[in-house]
Amino acid sequence: MTTFATTHSTGSGASTARPKRIFNFSAGPACMPEEVLAQLQEDIWSVRGSGIGIMEHSHRGPVYDRIIEEAEADCRAVAGIGDTHHVLFLQGGATLQFAMLPLNFLHPGKSADYADTGVWATKAFKEAKLFGKVNVVYDGSKTKYDHTPAPSEATPTDGACYFHYCSNNTIYGTRWPSPPKTKSPLVCDASSEMFGRPYDFAGHAMIYAGAQKNLGPSGVVLVLLRKDFLETQRKDLPLATMLDYRKQAENGSRLNTPNTFGIHVMGLVFKWILKNGGLKAIEQRNAEKAKVLYDAIDGSGGFFKGHSTPECRSHMNVVFRCPSEELDKKFLKEAEALGMDGLKGHRDAGGLRASIYNAFPRKGCEALAQFMSEFKRSFG
Repeated sequence: MTTFATTHSTGSGASTARPKRIFNFSAGPACMPEEVLAQLQEDIWSVRGSGIGIMEHSHRGPVYDRIIEEAEADCRAVAGIGDTHHVLFLQGGATLQFAMLPLNFLHPGKSADYADTGVWATKAFKEAKLFGKVNVVYDGSKTKYDHTPAPSEATPTDGACYFHYCSNNTIYGTRWPSPPKTKSPLVCDASSEMFGRPYDFAGHAMIYAGAQKNLGPSGVVLVLLRKDFLETQRKDLPLATMLDYRKQAENGSRLNTPNTFGIHVMGLVFKWILKNGGLKAIEQRNAEKAKVLYDAIDGSGGFFKGHSTPECRSHMNVVFRCPSEELDKKFLKEAEALGMDGLKGHRDAGGLRASIYNAFPRKGCEALAQFMSEFKRSFG
C-alpha cells in the first residue's frame, strides 16, 4: 500500500529521511492536512518571519493579533456567517460546553430539549440536568443508536430554552441528514463533522465543536454563537468569568492566555478549506470517500455489517463489524501490519470504525476497501 517518505530540513542545514506516514483512521485526535503540518514545521520555528515560533509569541502581541483576526475572518468565510454571530475560540473542549450551555441559558422554571443519539449526546443532557429541567425528546438507546430521529420520532417542547443535538455521532456512525425542526433556539454539537459539509450555520443559535477531529489539535473548541441568543443569557446567576460567554465574547476569546497554537492551527485549516473549494467541494470529496467504504460493506454479502441505517450514515465515521469478535481482532491486527491504524471501534459500540475526516485521503479508503475484500475472501 502507499505510504509517504520525504525529507525535511533539520534547521542546521542537514537533511534527514522523514518517517513514513501510515493511514490514520483514528476518531480523534485525527489526521490533519499534510500541507498544514508542513507549514507548522516552519511556524514552530519562526511564524510569519518574526524569528519567534508560534508557541512562544505573546497572545497580545501584534503578530498574534493578526493570526487570531485572520482565523476569525476565515472561519466566517467558511461558515458563511456575518456579524450576527460571535466566533469564539475557547478552552476545555466540547465537553465543557455541556455545562457552559445550560449554565448560561437554562433559566429557572423552564426546560431545555435534548435528543439522545449516542454517548456524547447522552453526556450532554446528563450534564444539563445538574443545572435545571431537561426534556429528552428522543431516546435512541431503544434502537441501539442506529439512526437519528425522523420528525415524527422527536417532539420538541413548546417554550424550551433551546433544543440541543449532536449532528454526527462518532461512536455509532450516524448523522442527522439535516438539522431538526424546532421553534426553540437550535444548538448543535458538531465536533466530529464541523466544516465537513455545508450546514445552516446562520440558522443555529449556537454551534460548537472540539477541534481535534476536523479542525486542528485537541485543547481548543470553536463556538459560533448568535448574538440574539446571547441576549437571552441568564442575568440572575453570577457566572465564573471563564464560563461566561458574554465576557468571552467581549474579550475576543482572550480573557486569559488562550491556546495560541491550537487557534493558529485552526486558522491554517480554515485557509486550507477555502483553498480547496469550500464546503461544497469538501462535502463532495467526503461523500465519495465514504461511498468507497459503504460499497465495500454492502457488497460483502453480509460478511461486514454496518451499524447505521443507510439514510443516516455518517460520512465521517464508518462503523461496521465482522461476523465475530475473533475476526474483528484478526482484522485489526492484519490492517495494522499493512499500515492502517486506529480502526478499533469504541468500547461502547465494539466492532470496527474508520474515521475519515476532511483531511483523510481517498487512497486510504481505497486501501481499506481492498483489504476488506481480501479479508472477506480469506475468512468469508
